[in-house]
Amino acid sequence: MGMTDRYDRVIVLTGASGGIGQALAREFAGPGTYLALIARDEARLEPVMTDIRAQGAEGEVAAIDIRDREKLQAYLAELDTRHPVDLVIANAGVTAGLGPNRTRESDADSDRQIDVNYRGVVNTVSGIVDALQKRRRGQIVLVASLAGMRALPDMPSYSATKAAIIAYGHSLRGWLKPFGVSVTIICPGFVTTPMSARHKGAKPFEMPADKAATLMRRAIERKRAFYAFPFLLAFGIRLQNLLPPILGDLFLGGFEAEIEDDPRYGNPKDT
Repeated sequence: MGMTDRYDRVIVLTGASGGIGQALAREFAGPGTYLALIARDEARLEPVMTDIRAQGAEGEVAAIDIRDREKLQAYLAELDTRHPVDLVIANAGVTAGLGPNRTRESDADSDRQIDVNYRGVVNTVSGIVDALQKRRRGQIVLVASLAGMRALPDMPSYSATKAAIIAYGHSLRGWLKPFGVSVTIICPGFVTTPMSARHKGAKPFEMPADKAATLMRRAIERKRAFYAFPFLLAFGIRLQNLLPPILGDLFLGGFEAEIEDDPRYGNPKDT
């Protein structure tokens, strides 16, 4: 295993046990590819690893909470010495919404989204970027959301953390371009996953996770700087952002939703 050039492509994927994460792992799997799948729950990662091996890929799983900076960064540094990383996809994310009867978000929900969706992404990138910069090659992919382009009234912290990832990605791209490292920001709309199943409200143009993963892979392989989909919804958001806020807000009335509690974080004290 000591050979550093044994694989055509070494990919790190966070949130690999979730809907889009699993679909991305399968989308990228194939002979010559080595996938390091990261998520908190090893039991949910194992079947994904079995699938990608059946497609001819190789890899490993790491049960790490991306909020644990020290553990995550130590793992990424060690992985990179064995298999120099070509592509890192920071995909892990959590959602939550307002409290009952449209009261404020709970502090635990807000903290968790900031810690996973923003800090976790920064922890992931910071754990690998030095190696990519030194090698003067590689690609970083940040999975944001259309909610980061136009905040949803029912998801304040979620929208804010995804907007932060978009800004962070633009900054990274400007910084890393002279070093030969490309950055791709992806903003998916509604994708059919356990996460979106908790979103009780309008989900226009919702698409299956495998279809979303195919579109994402194409954008990643073309090294697109920014890719938002589905096209019509993303286009509508771009137009709406050009309108005066009072008109743009009218459009968002149709997106009222209730977000059910995430069963994985049942007790706010867990966070």
